[in-house]
Amino acid sequence: MKSLPVCCAVLVFAMAALAFANERKDNEASGVLNFKMKALDGKETDLSRYQGKVVLIVNVASRCGFTPQYKALQALYEKYADQGLVVIGVPANDFNRQEPGTDEQISQFCKSKYGVTFPMLSKVVVTGESKTPLYEYLTSKDTNPRFAGPIHWNFTKFLVSRDGKIVHRFEPRVKPDSKPVTEAIEAELAKKRAAS
Repeated sequence: MKSLPVCCAVLVFAMAALAFANERKDNEASGVLNFKMKALDGKETDLSRYQGKVVLIVNVASRCGFTPQYKALQALYEKYADQGLVVIGVPANDFNRQEPGTDEQISQFCKSKYGVTFPMLSKVVVTGESKTPLYEYLTSKDTNPRFAGPIHWNFTKFLVSRDGKIVHRFEPRVKPDSKPVTEAIEAELAKKRAAS
């Protein structure tokens, strides 16, 4: 039989290891933000930098009937950025070739036409077999059982909580400044990160 001091030492060690594992888990990026992607300027962007923020991920296009939503997305970003909201635009040319431009052309269009200052990623594929891993994660039933399903058009919006969970999906016709979207954003911003 082990002596009492040895048992106590083993118990203390186990508790310390568990605390370390929990702390490490809290500091790691969640799956939805555990991707490195290229930004419009060509620099690598580690999405884990947005861990602890409320993130709205939107696949965007410059020649779509929903393109004017850029204005509302920018307004949302300006209104809530200091409270922890990040809007991430993800250009894609998957639907009727409505985003044909280069990254440089997309950047110029967004800035000159809509004054976009929120983060924009390099153009990717968001549907089909060649979709980028971020959108594989967002649309797969394995990783997003509540809001899974293929992207059907430009300006589909995914809201990610401070804890990195996908908490809402809004289809293209739902405007960024509509009541359902703003109420969902405000509710998530009001929550403190579980790791805090």
